[in-house]
Amino acid sequence: MNPEICVVFHSGFGHTQRVAEAIAEGSQAALLRIDEAGELPSNEWEKLSQAKVIVFGSPTYMGNVSWQFKKFLDASSAVWARQGWRNKLAAGFTNSAGINGDKHGTLQALFTVSQQHGMIWLGTGLMPSNTKGSTRDDLNFLASFSGLMAATPADAGVDEVPKGDLATALAFGARVREVTALFAKEA
Repeated sequence: MNPEICVVFHSGFGHTQRVAEAIAEGSQAALLRIDEAGELPSNEWEKLSQAKVIVFGSPTYMGNVSWQFKKFLDASSAVWARQGWRNKLAAGFTNSAGINGDKHGTLQALFTVSQQHGMIWLGTGLMPSNTKGSTRDDLNFLASFSGLMAATPADAGVDEVPKGDLATALAFGARVREVTALFAKEA
C-alpha cells in the first residue's frame, strides 16, 4: 500500500466498492470508505491530509454523487478554508447501472470540487475500445477520458462487475501510480 495515494469512496450496493478496490490495487493506494451515514473517520481525514493524491469515487444516483458522498464533499469545506488539498493530484470514478446513466454529472461534480480545492486533475489516459470488434470485456469500453466510468447492471451481484471495467480500473490505478511517481521526480 502506498500512503501517498488515497482512494476515498462511497458505495451503496458494493459495485462501486469493487471498482474502488481495483483502482486501489492498480495504484497501491489506501482505501477509505465513506459509511452509510456519509461519515469518514477522523483518522482517515488525516490520511487524506498526508496523501499526495486523492482519487474520489461515488456511484451515480440521479445524475450526481450519492448523498453520502456529497456530505463528505461538503465536510471538505473545512479543508478548503485552509487550502489543505491545494496542489495535490486528484482523479475520479463512478459506477451506475446504465451504460450512460448521466455519469458525466458525477465526474463533473468530482472535478469541480477538486478545482475548488486547487487540485490538479488527472484523467484516465486510456484509449477507448470503440471498434466493431470491441466487447464489454475490453479496456475502456465506455470510452471515458475525464474520469473512470463503470456500468454494472442493477440486478448484478458484486462479483458481476464487468471484467472490462475492472481491467480499466486496474489500468487507471496504474496510471495514477505512474503520474504520482512523475510528480515526485519533479519535486
